[in-house]
Amino acid sequence: MLDVWRRTPFTLTFLLVMLVLGVIFGTLGTSASQLDIAERFATGLPAFQDGRWYTVLTSPFFVDPPLQWLLIAPLFIIGVGAAEWRFGSLRTVGIFVSGHITGVLLATGIVALVAATGWEWAVRLSHQGDLGPSAGVFACLVFAASTLPSPWRLRARFALGAWAIVEVLYIGQLASVHHAAAIALALIVSGALPAFRRRAGRPSAREWRVLAFAGLVSIGVIQLIDLLIPYDGPLGRNDPVPSLLDIVIDVIIIVFIANGVRQGVRAAWFVAVILASFNVLAALAGIALVELLLDLDLIDSRLEILGLVLPEGVLWLGLLLLLIIARGAFRVPMRTSKRALGVVGIEREDALARLRRHGGGTISWMISWAPNRYLPVGDGLIAFQSHAGVAIALGDPVAARGSEGTALRAFAEHAQQAGLVPCVFSAGRIAADARPEGWRSVIVAEDTIVDLPGFELAGKRWQPVRTSVNRAAREGIRFRMCKLDEEPWSILAQVRAISEQWTGDKGLPEMRFTLGTVDEALDPETRVGIAVDADGSLHGVTSWLPVYGPAEEGSAPRVIGWTLDLMRRRDGGFGPVMEFLIASSAMHFAEEGYEFLSLSGAPLVRPEEAEAGPVDRLLERIGELIEPLYGFRSLHRFKQKFNPRSEPLHLLFRDEGDLPRIAMGLTRAYLPDASLRDLISSAASVTTSPAAKEPA
Repeated sequence: MLDVWRRTPFTLTFLLVMLVLGVIFGTLGTSASQLDIAERFATGLPAFQDGRWYTVLTSPFFVDPPLQWLLIAPLFIIGVGAAEWRFGSLRTVGIFVSGHITGVLLATGIVALVAATGWEWAVRLSHQGDLGPSAGVFACLVFAASTLPSPWRLRARFALGAWAIVEVLYIGQLASVHHAAAIALALIVSGALPAFRRRAGRPSAREWRVLAFAGLVSIGVIQLIDLLIPYDGPLGRNDPVPSLLDIVIDVIIIVFIANGVRQGVRAAWFVAVILASFNVLAALAGIALVELLLDLDLIDSRLEILGLVLPEGVLWLGLLLLLIIARGAFRVPMRTSKRALGVVGIEREDALARLRRHGGGTISWMISWAPNRYLPVGDGLIAFQSHAGVAIALGDPVAARGSEGTALRAFAEHAQQAGLVPCVFSAGRIAADARPEGWRSVIVAEDTIVDLPGFELAGKRWQPVRTSVNRAAREGIRFRMCKLDEEPWSILAQVRAISEQWTGDKGLPEMRFTLGTVDEALDPETRVGIAVDADGSLHGVTSWLPVYGPAEEGSAPRVIGWTLDLMRRRDGGFGPVMEFLIASSAMHFAEEGYEFLSLSGAPLVRPEEAEAGPVDRLLERIGELIEPLYGFRSLHRFKQKFNPRSEPLHLLFRDEGDLPRIAMGLTRAYLPDASLRDLISSAASVTTSPAAKEPA
């Protein structure tokens, strides 16, 4: 709390002063219009005509009516507080004061000029005064939004600009004009000042879709509000009218096509264009029929019909223009079966041939597992799965060194054209550095690497592992590295029995995606370490996936390391069997001349030295919740016995707006066989079990 006060003294002090003045003058419980406060301190054309120019400085300290505090206080904290946190107190005071003064003066000048024409709305505003700091608040919001990363900067500016238009059209009070003037000036100035200027190219296809989706949904919501709340704006007064059928039809169509517009579906765009065009034509028809309606005495004034059709007509016209300008972003086929990502014909063996040629990361062999599909990029590829509308690329691109960025950009483009949300899961450092411009990166796992050259179980730090190896020798437990598909039926049956017993103890089905099963361990290129006693009883099993390095010109593909995948132990068997199996496997692979072992990444584990952002903290919380089910953190602590070095694995994604959808996609990828009932019951067991309340 003390840090918040140090970072935002102006924000908190100004609010405190407003509260004190509200108590002194009684405006916290009584409307200022019922006191003499409005006449003395409200700003507007009447105040300036009477020579009370000081009101431009006094008006921000009062709120009218008192219920406005429920809106002003949060808006002030968010807008001014965010600006002060970002820019410091002195700059924020300058933005707030200049935004308020210029917004009020510009709005007053506009009202004075328009009122001279006799426009009823402007004439009404020319007799009003305004209290409140919201013009300065909106100016601060605009400047704070200017510092947001892309694409949130464009979205925030679009939202603020749209709000200014809607507020003037549908609320139409003097404060609305103050807000619109302050927002417009702040948008212009923030875009012109070098300190706030950002390189702004043409919005991406995805941004066009987001803007169109937001505009479509906003119009639907506004139309529903029209049925309930009257408004009195510059285009006339509109009382709730019995136009229920027209609005219901619009809203039903919007509900059906909104998600398609968000995905870029061509058919949804076409329907949206027709809907917008119809509403624009209806507004034009209403304007054209004004004189006829007057002659028939169906309306009392021209503004009556204009207030009914023009505000929504203006919004639909803006959406129509947006849809036409952004038409190239809507090319996704309506039928899901036609949204192909990849090229028909690339099979598993072709994918593995490319992997052997270019090499890959520690989890690259997992691209050979079903249901991965492949997007060819040059003579390389990206492996991916599609779940819940998300295209999840697995690991680093299989590509020549230096071309990872090209491959990732191609994947993002193809996914977007197919109406899918692209992301890359468990990408290494090179892929993270080569991610497309504007993409985010967050660490989602920590790979643990044991270097094999000179490997030996010597020294104090290896004592716990060395003890397990010595104990296994005393108890007659033997280690053997093999190919599981070549083992006798008795061994394979024991492996399956141990695995099924392990799976049965979990609250959810066996996880997939980056976690293999016995079926993957049967791959002829996978090595399997087993621990067997003198009676032929199996005590534990580990599987190891090959890691290919880049093949040199004219040389055969080469395996440079191995990645740990399957880990299963028998209940009631040899206690430290996993320590024994991993240590024995490391010695075996070291003797054969391989470079390293990867003990694989522990999901939702982040290096302690890595800076934690909001997304990191959210992932940490998720890790705490599911720890009792799968023990990721316990597994990570177990791997530290082997004194590994760590390499971060990243989730690459476009922006934070994609994360909810990505979370759904990853859940489906890891738990393809889990039903909603499984997930709910497991979540309930986690929240009620003692293990869920204590660190594992």
